[in-house]
Amino acid sequence: MKQVLVACGAGIATSTVVNNAIEELAKENGVKIDLKQIRIAEVSTYEDTADLLVTTAMTKKEYPFPVINARTFLTGIGVEDTKKQILEELLK
Repeated sequence: MKQVLVACGAGIATSTVVNNAIEELAKENGVKIDLKQIRIAEVSTYEDTADLLVTTAMTKKEYPFPVINARTFLTGIGVEDTKKQILEELLK
């Protein structure tokens, strides 16, 4: 089971939209995931356990797992490409 972090600035508003989309994507593709909806400031707490970070916040920090920019979920432009990128990581 992959641990997926969904982070935004406050861990509430925009991450909820992304969280729901990832949950649905995983269900549709039969992938079991452990979703954690957090603030971007909390990501380093999960460095040893996370498999993927999907975020609407800006981050310059390097993590030992892939980071996917999810601002497309807010703009509505490029959402399918982002979903495809997320799914590819979940299936690895």
